[in-house]
Amino acid sequence: MSAPEVYSIAQTPITCHAFNADRSQVALSLNDDKAQIYVKEGREWVATETLAEHDKAITSIDWAPNSNRIVTASQDRNAYVWSQSPDPLTGKMMWKPTLVLLRINRAATFVRWSPNEDKFAVASGARAIAVCSFDAENNWWVAKQLKKPIRSTVLSVDWHPNNVLLAAGSADMKACVLSAYIKEVDKRLVPAPTVWGEKLPFSTICGEYASPAGGWVHTVSFSPSGDVLAFASHDSSISIVYPRGPVIQSIRISTLPYVTLTWTSEESLVAAGHDCQPVVFSGTEAGWGFVGSLDDTTGGGKSTAKGGSVGRLNSSAFNAFRNADTRGHAGGVDVSAGTELLTVHQNTITSVRPFEWGSDGSVSRVSTSGVDGKLVIWNVVPVSVTGKFAGMRV
Repeated sequence: MSAPEVYSIAQTPITCHAFNADRSQVALSLNDDKAQIYVKEGREWVATETLAEHDKAITSIDWAPNSNRIVTASQDRNAYVWSQSPDPLTGKMMWKPTLVLLRINRAATFVRWSPNEDKFAVASGARAIAVCSFDAENNWWVAKQLKKPIRSTVLSVDWHPNNVLLAAGSADMKACVLSAYIKEVDKRLVPAPTVWGEKLPFSTICGEYASPAGGWVHTVSFSPSGDVLAFASHDSSISIVYPRGPVIQSIRISTLPYVTLTWTSEESLVAAGHDCQPVVFSGTEAGWGFVGSLDDTTGGGKSTAKGGSVGRLNSSAFNAFRNADTRGHAGGVDVSAGTELLTVHQNTITSVRPFEWGSDGSVSRVSTSGVDGKLVIWNVVPVSVTGKFAGMRV
């Protein structure tokens, strides 16, 4: 497998990222109240525009590939939809915000466009999800709220391919699938029956699933067909739900928890988080397991991942801490040298997203951003004969 493309964007954390349709631009939140748009120039990404309307840190960004609209969500309890229009004086295309009436009294935590791009869902700390659609008469976006059965902060959402169902993961240690059918928007859309149900009026609960050991559900994602749901929890587990059975495959990992994941095909996904490297899991309804890491942790004295344990730390500082803990020593540890992780990312990966698709429809490359200020593009090449991935470190 070829080496990943690594870009050091900033010295501050990248909270989230989203690419445009042709991957020539990327929108980033650098842990502040502005979204930065970067354009690829040569081998570097250069900031060209700033989206400034929020007054608190932006928590999530999504870029609609067809309509070319950006939606941002923030701790200020607001969301804005950004679209390009020509400046009346210069004629230059400028990003202009449109108001969104979320009607929430806590921070917005996560946002995603629906597949048809006529709705978007905003997760929040108000124990609710705002499903937003455009009101042409008043030229703003209005929200209908999904509240039941959510009992705590919603940390992640994902849309089903049918543009109606919505998955959510929250701090109540549950993942659920709900109907986000809005009559005014979806009146021409008659969703076909799915494994999640047939009649789907707004706020219908199609499924609710608990994390194996009671951890916050950080991330949820539907498979490409929408027939399978995956979610990762703070109890260092990944669960894959097949509702037709129903069957739930849970994988307990021996590393730090994952906070983001994306499917690469119907039988494989990439997860990342506090362990600082993206790893691949694959399987079917009969069982799931760890495949390997997209990161090369074997070269140059780097440790090798075996089974479900991915070696990310082999620094002298980490070994000193571990030895002091094992021997019960309370003396100080010198962390001034040898603290670099044996991974590309040097801190938590905050977001992993599909970047490029192969001819068979599977994801061939994914992008990650992290607290270390890096944006990395990884190659994911499936080998159908073995179910493993070419060049994967296992």
